[in-house]
Amino acid sequence: MTSHARDPRRGDCRSPTPPRLLSDPLGVLHEDHLRERHVCAILDRLAAGETVARRDLDQAAGFLGTELALHIADEEADLFPLLRRRCAPEDEIAPVLVRLEADHLHAGVDTPGIVAAVRAGPDRLDATGREGLRRYANHARRHLILENAIVLPFARLRLAPGDLETLGGRMMRRRGIMAPTVARDAGDAADSGPETWE
Repeated sequence: MTSHARDPRRGDCRSPTPPRLLSDPLGVLHEDHLRERHVCAILDRLAAGETVARRDLDQAAGFLGTELALHIADEEADLFPLLRRRCAPEDEIAPVLVRLEADHLHAGVDTPGIVAAVRAGPDRLDATGREGLRRYANHARRHLILENAIVLPFARLRLAPGDLETLGGRMMRRRGIMAPTVARDAGDAADSGPETWE
């Protein structure tokens, strides 16, 4: 199984995930979680009325406005269905995934307003706007705790090499990157095809 250690070339979690890392899909998801935590720290600083560099505001808005939707699609369209298929009943993964999917719906509703607030900058924020940023960041961190403590460890434990290859290939295609042809493991022989987990 591929390593999930941080790639030192990622730097300070400010840059979008490089395509070269997509050969390790769980590592990419982990890196995206670190990047989201960095964005939450920016939201906290903005909510506290601190001076935030325009570069940091642009990074936060870029992640929330573009990368987060890709990350959520990676999980909901590919990772979560795989976990439902591969995890054992005693893993009790289903309730966790249901909660995370509800969080994703919440993020889908709230994120555009947060992006608009970040792009407007601190001078346009009133007390209600600052509280909205704080609440959003806290909710995102609770979500990340579940994903890092439960979902990714089970994915590393339960997913086969063929699952990870297919997951990585689908993540590449989602980003418009030509993915290499991937072999599916023997356990997938009865599946309906490479483009669906059902």
